[in-house]
Amino acid sequence: MTQPRPAGPPELDQATRRALAVGLFNHTWTLLDMPSRTIAQDDEMIHTAHASRFHWAEVGAAVNLARGEWLCSRVYAVLGRAEPALHHARRCLELTESNPDREDWDLAAACEAMARAELVAGDRPAASSWQARARAALAGIRDAEDRSPIEADLDSLSALASSNG
Repeated sequence: MTQPRPAGPPELDQATRRALAVGLFNHTWTLLDMPSRTIAQDDEMIHTAHASRFHWAEVGAAVNLARGEWLCSRVYAVLGRAEPALHHARRCLELTESNPDREDWDLAAACEAMARAELVAGDRPAASSWQARARAALAGIRDAEDRSPIEADLDSLSALASSNG
């Protein structure tokens, strides 16, 4: 006997899914930017990052999927959860490297995610290697506005390394 198929989520039009993906991504950043969060807000941050990535999978391009993985990795790195941070950073890198239509800053961001995740995992040599790759990729970013946030993220790794002893 065949098992009945579970009901799926309600059908949403593409504009609604796109709005959800963007809104959840931005809300995740609001939570990331908070100087301190409750446990419930940490949980919300995880769920909003994953929900954004889910909706991008329904309506986005390959760059959106990679950036969604980057966000998931950042959330887990901020929370000190190395294994999921590494998993999502690796997915971000895979999706970025296999996408010929990526922006010139996507590879630097993916390498930064790997560096941050490796640092959270306690692998300083790997983190340093990924940080060097990210800095090398910065040279290919034409627009200073695109380069600046990634440079700041890379600079913040030094503080993270110091706090991780």
